[in-house]
Amino acid sequence: MPNISRITIYPIKSLPGCDVVQARVLPSGALEFDRRWALVDEDGGFINGKRNDRLHRFRLHLGDDLSTIEVQYGASQAAFHLPSERDFAAAWFSDALGVRCHLEEKADGGMPDDLDAPGPTLIGTATLKEVAAWFRGLSIDEARRRFRANLEVDGDEAFWEDQLAGQPGESPPFCVGELTFCGRRICQRCVVPSRDTQTGEKTERFIPTFTQNRRQTLPESSPHDQFDHFYRIAINTALVSRQNGTTIRVGDPVG
Repeated sequence: MPNISRITIYPIKSLPGCDVVQARVLPSGALEFDRRWALVDEDGGFINGKRNDRLHRFRLHLGDDLSTIEVQYGASQAAFHLPSERDFAAAWFSDALGVRCHLEEKADGGMPDDLDAPGPTLIGTATLKEVAAWFRGLSIDEARRRFRANLEVDGDEAFWEDQLAGQPGESPPFCVGELTFCGRRICQRCVVPSRDTQTGEKTERFIPTFTQNRRQTLPESSPHDQFDHFYRIAINTALVSRQNGTTIRVGDPVG
């Protein structure tokens, strides 16, 4: 049976993630501290990688207490404890980005893009290896950073995880350790994965190359009706039950 090989949380939405060995699942289904914070401009809009490629150049480290964040942008770096140093953090990000912003918090479920599927996103290691092979010079680590999944599964078959999403209108349950989730859909991607996570530079013909190869390598077990287009990868999930436990750990079985 496939197992969880990596858990990544993204404390500040759109900024780099941090690997952890375990994560508590909130009643909403989200991983604790994942997308808990977001940078918001003066008009109330998210400052994200879709609109601002400078976000790719930040480096982030999460302290052991999961609330101390160390962040670097070029030669500028800072560490702050949230929420007590929220104003200091907002000022630092405003200077780094050249855009006045503040930090918005949602502690009870984070700020996922897919509100119908606020659980952790899931992808296979074999899938990341397959996609990396489609692009010259793209490493599996870079593919991992571009697609920003929460849970990575060590199954042998690329795109094995597609089947967890089911056909449109279906939400088949599956277990991660002691918790039960369902797969809502195969995630529709945006422009962000087409950019180098270190520089923000766009990879030439990334989206058409990905789309062509995704169509050609689609497994028979994948829910074909989910693919109105082929720029999709990783599973968006929703929590069904955490009655038997509240924590996901590296090594937990998936199936």
